[in-house]
Amino acid sequence: MQGHAPGTAVIADGTNLKGEIRNVRQLDVYGYVEGRIFGGSVVVHPGGRVFGSVKSETLDVRGVFQGDAAVKQRLHIGSEGEVRGNVRYGRLSVDAGGILEADVRNIPPELGGDFNISVRRGGSVPVTTVDLTSFDPDDGAHALTYTVSNAVGGFVALTVAPRAAVATFTQADLQSGSVLYVHDGGEGPRGGFDVVVTDASGGNSGAPRTVTATVQGA
Repeated sequence: MQGHAPGTAVIADGTNLKGEIRNVRQLDVYGYVEGRIFGGSVVVHPGGRVFGSVKSETLDVRGVFQGDAAVKQRLHIGSEGEVRGNVRYGRLSVDAGGILEADVRNIPPELGGDFNISVRRGGSVPVTTVDLTSFDPDDGAHALTYTVSNAVGGFVALTVAPRAAVATFTQADLQSGSVLYVHDGGEGPRGGFDVVVTDASGGNSGAPRTVTATVQGA
């Protein structure tokens, strides 16, 4: 394995490597790799072969890849590329002549934010993208739908009807400032609700996350 620019590794033509490669900004494979790869950008050049698993931001296959790949952003298969195995990706492009024979799934969305809000007793507060947001490389804000459950001490509403509880809202609603948490005036010091986000393909963020509301005032 040769080093080129800082953070870049090269598996040269004629080199056989078995093992694990970690913490590379870019990996260029001209030879043979069998094992696990963790990196930012992975390029399998014509004549290069990778067998095993890859977890990366991008994967560009112009040679042969066989195994399990989790590609957060873009998977590209060149005209001479071959991909076989199990693949999860953000975006996919395949040039004419490229081969894709895999169990292909898109990457489900992830929840983010600090999951904390503050609300006056009996009042309401906007839920912002600092409090709650989602990340998905292949779906826009309107295609990301939050499902609300287990609301405590109040309910979630939209600004167009602030007294009507809603069971769902979108990332676009969050970004436009249209989502509210409305406190019911009860005596408890905390409220909140659980959420899961789902993308257009049906992928979801997994177990519900709780947005906790700290109640202030009399």
